[in-house]
Amino acid sequence: MSSSRRSLSRAGTALRAWQTRQWTVAGVGALATAIVVGAPTAVVPNPLFGRSIPVQWWNYPALAVTALLAGIVLSTYVRRPAAPSQASSEDGGRMGAIGGVLSFFAVGCPVCNKLVLVLLGASGALSYWAPLQPLLAVVSVTLLAEAALRRLSSQAECPVTAAA
Repeated sequence: MSSSRRSLSRAGTALRAWQTRQWTVAGVGALATAIVVGAPTAVVPNPLFGRSIPVQWWNYPALAVTALLAGIVLSTYVRRPAAPSQASSEDGGRMGAIGGVLSFFAVGCPVCNKLVLVLLGASGALSYWAPLQPLLAVVSVTLLAEAALRRLSSQAECPVTAAA
């Protein structure tokens, strides 16, 4: 994929062309992401899940930005009535998925993650994993932003017709 396929101006053009349907999917997708990531990690307080370590201040903006970007990426998959689908799996789909999964590990309780506990133990989770979580949040948001930029840019491209 060439970097010329990414363009902030084309992404902005695509967002301005969105109809109510795309914005609705983006809003519902953002809310669903906030619940799917925030509830099990107990960043969003709920009676089903708890944390051994209190929520950090940066977990809230990380979850909010993740939810917003995930909603936008999800909405790029909504087909517009008058436009053919132009985005391919190379246009950021995998990046968006990886970014979403990383966000779960970024905002989760460091000692509540069983995989981290098995690999590092409780003291290792606090000493090594917890300090890496903000970096993981940045990587997650970066991947989601890149996925959104690529997918939106491809929506604003003019389709090329094959010569007969």
